[in-house]
Amino acid sequence: MRIDFATIGGIIAGLFVVGVAIALGGAISIFFNVPSLLIVIGGVVSATILRFPIGEVRAALNAGVRSAFFDHQRGPGELLEEVRSLAALARRQGPMALERAAASDPFLARGKQMIADGLSPDQLRAQLTRERDLEIERLIAGEKVFRAIGEAAPSFGLIGTVIGLVNMLSVMDDPSKIGPAMAVALLTTLYGALLAYVIALPIADKLAVKLEAQETNLSLIIDGLVQVAERRSPDAITDMLIVYLPQNARANFRTAAA
Repeated sequence: MRIDFATIGGIIAGLFVVGVAIALGGAISIFFNVPSLLIVIGGVVSATILRFPIGEVRAALNAGVRSAFFDHQRGPGELLEEVRSLAALARRQGPMALERAAASDPFLARGKQMIADGLSPDQLRAQLTRERDLEIERLIAGEKVFRAIGEAAPSFGLIGTVIGLVNMLSVMDDPSKIGPAMAVALLTTLYGALLAYVIALPIADKLAVKLEAQETNLSLIIDGLVQVAERRSPDAITDMLIVYLPQNARANFRTAAA
C-alpha cells in the first residue's frame, strides 16, 4: 500500500498558501480563536452524526481516509496481466495450482482461492459480485460523509459570523469588546471555508474518482476469474477484458502480450 502524496500534498499546499498569506499580513496568533473553532468543529460533528448513524460515520471515515490518503489500487493493465498468468497456470496444472500462485490484489487473491476450493463459475461470480458491491457501498458511504462535512462547514462558519456580529452589535458602547466579537464573526467563516474547500470536499471528490477506478478493477477481476474458472485461454480472456483498459493502452497491451 503506497501513500497517495497527491492528496496529502494538495492539502498541505492549500494550507501553506493560506498560512503564508496570514504570516505576511502580521501576527499569526490573532487568527487562532477558540470560540470560532468550537462553533465550526462542534457544529460539523453534530450535524454529521445527526445525518448518519455513528457506526456508519466511523466506518465511512476509516474507509474514506484509507482510500483518499493511501493508493493501493493497481492499474487495469496490471490486473489483466495477472489474470492472464493465472489462466495460463490453471490450464497447465489445474485449478489447485492457483492456491500457490501469488496475487498482488486482495480481491484477486480471494477469488483465485475460491477457484482452487472448487467453486463453480456461477458461484464464483455471485460471491465476488456480492463482495464488490459491499466494497463499493463502503466507499460511497465515505464519500457521502466527507461531502456532508464539506457542506456543513461553511454553514456553521456563517452561523458563527452571525453570532459574532450579534455580540459585536450588543457591545458597541464598549470598544474593547468589539474586536473579540468581530474576530469570532470573521474567523468562523475562515475556518469553515478551509475545512470545506481545502480538506473535506477535495477528499470527497478524490474518493469519487477512486470509487470509479475501484469499481472498474473489481469488475475486471470478477469477469477474468470467471473465465479462469471456465478454463479459457489467456488470449481469449484478453479479448474479453481488454475493454476495461483505456483506448490508447489497448494496442500496447496486445503487442506486449503477444
